[in-house]
Amino acid sequence: MNIETDAYRIASLGGDEQTVSAIKAAEATIARLTGKEVTLIAYEKTNESE
Repeated sequence: MNIETDAYRIASLGGDEQTVSAIKAAEATIARLTGKEVTLIAYEKTNESE
């Protein structure tokens, strides 16, 4: 899958341990429900999309 857009960029979450922990918990829950390992990726809107 190739998604190209200037409206979003990957969010920098370094140092935001609470948010990273929430994403990891969501990944574990989805994996348990589906039986498949998943990776969630956080995006943030860029200024061009406003």
